[in-house]
Amino acid sequence: MGLDEVRTDLTRMTIRDESDVFQLRGKGRQVAAAVGLDGQDQIRVATALSDVGRELVRQSVVTTAVFTLVAGPSPALVVDLGWTGVVTTTGPGWNTARMLLHDVRVEQHAHTGTVALLRNFPVGVLPPSSAGIDGVRRELGIVNEGNALDELRAQNQELLETLEDLEHKRRELERANEELEDTNRGVLALYKELSDELEQTNTGVVALYAELDVKTTQLREAGEARTRFWSNISHELRTPVNSVVGLTRLLAVPGADPLTDEQRRQVELINDSGTTLLALVNELLDTAKAESGSLRPRPAPVDLNYMFVQLRGALRPMIRTSRVELVVEDLPVQPALVTDPTMLVRILRNLLSNGLKFTESGEVRLSVREEGDRLRFVVADTGIGIPADEHDRVFEEFHQVPNRLQAGAAGTGLGLPYARRLAGILGGDLSLRSTPGEGTEIVLDLPLGTIDDIPLTSIGIALLVDGDDESRGRLRAEVGTLADDVVEAKDGRAALSAATGTRPDLIFLDADTPLMSGVEVLTVLRQDPTLVRVPVVVVCGGDIGGMELAASTLGAALLTRSLISPESVRQAIREAHVAVRRTAS
Repeated sequence: MGLDEVRTDLTRMTIRDESDVFQLRGKGRQVAAAVGLDGQDQIRVATALSDVGRELVRQSVVTTAVFTLVAGPSPALVVDLGWTGVVTTTGPGWNTARMLLHDVRVEQHAHTGTVALLRNFPVGVLPPSSAGIDGVRRELGIVNEGNALDELRAQNQELLETLEDLEHKRRELERANEELEDTNRGVLALYKELSDELEQTNTGVVALYAELDVKTTQLREAGEARTRFWSNISHELRTPVNSVVGLTRLLAVPGADPLTDEQRRQVELINDSGTTLLALVNELLDTAKAESGSLRPRPAPVDLNYMFVQLRGALRPMIRTSRVELVVEDLPVQPALVTDPTMLVRILRNLLSNGLKFTESGEVRLSVREEGDRLRFVVADTGIGIPADEHDRVFEEFHQVPNRLQAGAAGTGLGLPYARRLAGILGGDLSLRSTPGEGTEIVLDLPLGTIDDIPLTSIGIALLVDGDDESRGRLRAEVGTLADDVVEAKDGRAALSAATGTRPDLIFLDADTPLMSGVEVLTVLRQDPTLVRVPVVVVCGGDIGGMELAASTLGAALLTRSLISPESVRQAIREAHVAVRRTAS
């Protein structure tokens, strides 16, 4: 607090000798009690005044003590001590005052000095009001000053009260310590009990983890053993079954020895059974590969129109009655799909063949729709349908839904599980919706993919055709890191000669190559049966012009000479593979 706040004088006195020090002590205690300070604060004020007063008396100065009440936000009791002369303000008494009070402010001038001793009111304790201050003054005015003996008795009484208070606190502290020790013993006992239980639990958990590790190892080994068994059995069965199928076909060819009608019927039965068995063996082998993780997709651009034509031809013999129609919808716009075409054909063939097996009348329809960056293949039939409680189980290996058509439909129960596994490998999903008696709809959802998904296969021989040594050198620096061998040609005729002699795996062809233009060289390459499927990248200047149409027609990619870089070269190679597959199909 600041001492410049509103101050009210309560009383004053003069200290000349040791007896006045006793009076000062008593006055300090009386004033502190009158303004409302508690017993401990009264003793602190009295003791501080006594020790400072004694220090001043020893230095033979006459001191005036003024007791003041400071009001305001931070009320306090202030005792101002003033003297004439020069005194030392250090020593035990001064140290006691600084320890017991909130503030001790000393001002020493040439021939005078003052010290302000301050004790703040505790929080929540209000100083006396104006009327209360008048009462305090009256009370202080009628109090007998007493003598040194009375003050000594008062000090002794204070000491006794303090000792009693300390003893009381000591007993309370001992009791608290005893309670704390009891609590600590309980906590230690509980901690030990919990530690024992935790140790037992940890032991059990460790044992459980060990058991789980053993079981996991056993399951993995069992899975690997099952996969190896399927693979081995499939391989072992495939050879004799192929032989049986091949021999039955040889018996039925027109140039073979004539067979009776019964013999021909028996041979056809053997051939049908062998073909069915071969399909089942292939399904087992493919499932084993998928489970072992050895199946890896090989993304490539997919011509869906061509794929659908193949599916129609392959599945038409499976239609057992004229009441069932296989409908494969034409695509109004060919979507740019990049995925593994072999896996996609296997999925769709499984779904369509399942629909044909369990449809007695109506149709089995394949349709495709593009949704954002996804492609949805929908296979819907009007067959017998699947009960709701079997929707999840049909994707379990070897599970077959019991129905009246099951006996006449050959299968292992691996078709749908295998199809869903392949869909997952391709980054898609397979979902089913079916109602008994109405039919089934299965949706294959696949990402469209991009040209960047096509991996760069190993390039054996790369042919660089360019009449400019510097440009050819830039290409050689980029392609040399991708190809095992690089062959160079400076003109179109040398390029055709090199291509015919080495049969390169990739050709970089300058659009303005000497002797023959790039379009002429590319035209000859596409007319050669041995070179028609070789990917070609045509390197052009800044103005592509009509070269874009020619390259698209002849199945080649374009690369701007000024933009040659590792990334652009790799992208052009991918585009060349896409272009040549599109035109070759």
